[in-house]
Amino acid sequence: MFRLQSSKVLAVDMTGDAVKAKNGSMVAYDGEMAFKKLSGGGEGIRGMVTRRLTGEQMTLMEVKGRGTCWFADRASEINLVGLQGDKLHVESSNLLATDGGLRTGTEFTGLRGASQGNGLFTTTVEGHGQAAIMSDGPAVVLRVSPQYPLTVDPGAYVAHQGNLRQSFQSGVTFRTLLGEGGGEGFQMRFEGDGLVYVQPSERNTIAGDV
Repeated sequence: MFRLQSSKVLAVDMTGDAVKAKNGSMVAYDGEMAFKKLSGGGEGIRGMVTRRLTGEQMTLMEVKGRGTCWFADRASEINLVGLQGDKLHVESSNLLATDGGLRTGTEFTGLRGASQGNGLFTTTVEGHGQAAIMSDGPAVVLRVSPQYPLTVDPGAYVAHQGNLRQSFQSGVTFRTLLGEGGGEGFQMRFEGDGLVYVQPSERNTIAGDV
């Protein structure tokens, strides 16, 4: 159903089924399509309340019909992720599209800085099907094993999947080592068995420097 037309354009072939995609990301389509704006990333009352509390914004649209739709967003690189009943955690700004049958939601992942006490939340995608995630530059997929935990700069983090425990380490950030950081910094640490997707270009974020 999902295929890459190029590294920056996703093609979705539909035969009466549906796909959920980032609002405004469709660049072309053929055939007969119907469009519906969805309320947001999380499903149900719990998702609505969580987004209101956290400011996690992910406006989605549902596309249903017969034909082919093409999706892209700001010339970002696109990566296809297959889910077999497992869960994908992804930054909301990095999620492009999912199979219509996949469930999306919002999940608490930790605290952003001990002194601030602000919560960090991530968008979740769960079920059987495909998801398309975006990265600023070609994404790198890094394996985490029990013997080899992984530490990631928050600005480079895109997504992760598998049996992973995520935690935050306060202290020196990658940018601080270069004399570019300020305030209270932290790193993201992953332990267990799974995959972490990182991008080669850091997004603008207060995550690394609070």
